[in-house]
Amino acid sequence: MNAALLPSHRIGADPAEKDFLLAVESLTVSFDGFKAVNDVSFYVDPNEIRVIIGPNGAGKTTVLDLICGRTRASSGSIKYKGQELTRLSESAIVLAGVGRKFQTPSIYDDLTVFENLEISYPRGRSVFGALTFKRDAQVRDRIEEVASMIFLKDQLLERAEFLSHGQKQWLEIGMLLIQDPELLMLDEPVAGMSVGERVKTAELLNEIIKGRSVLVIEHDMKFVEDIAHRVTVLHQGKVLSEGSMERVKNDPKVIEVYLGH
Repeated sequence: MNAALLPSHRIGADPAEKDFLLAVESLTVSFDGFKAVNDVSFYVDPNEIRVIIGPNGAGKTTVLDLICGRTRASSGSIKYKGQELTRLSESAIVLAGVGRKFQTPSIYDDLTVFENLEISYPRGRSVFGALTFKRDAQVRDRIEEVASMIFLKDQLLERAEFLSHGQKQWLEIGMLLIQDPELLMLDEPVAGMSVGERVKTAELLNEIIKGRSVLVIEHDMKFVEDIAHRVTVLHQGKVLSEGSMERVKNDPKVIEVYLGH
């Protein structure tokens, strides 16, 4: 087979010989006999933006649920930095360095932007850390750094309920970033955003991959073109196609089941 037609992680190397940040292999989950995810494999490199696309019901969100431990796999393997995740609890997966943002922003409306970021600061997450937590210069500097990154430096003292929908999405991304995960998973991060907010979100994702990888589920193809290093297409729980956005959007199978509609 022509190497140009192979997914980039397969070119010139066996996956077993490469140090991936995330290695998903033969992942399957069944619900009452229905395989929502069926023998799915893909590999995410450090500092990569991987986008998963596909029609509704393809299994995209279920894949994220499996990686973060919200759903347990029926079979297969999920390795993060070589550590098997399928046996870990959700909290242990977070502590290992995997952050997850869901479709609907989960922020504290009655707190300010500063307070939302502060409450997510890692030192405050354990009981001991919460009891001994102090708002020192290190904490303030980190909050201001993240707020600037997510375009909310001028809104630090504003209550979250008064932010626009797009700003709320950015704030939740910031609440994950302040925990410094090496793998950040985002489920439809630009849904409901204005065109301008989508452009800025693409800028944000291209910035935050310095030192981490991002796994994104998205339907907005223009946004996908702006951010994706590689794309995995799911259909009926299986991998239909994989590669660059250019390769995927010209794949007849993808056009037939997804892009053509």
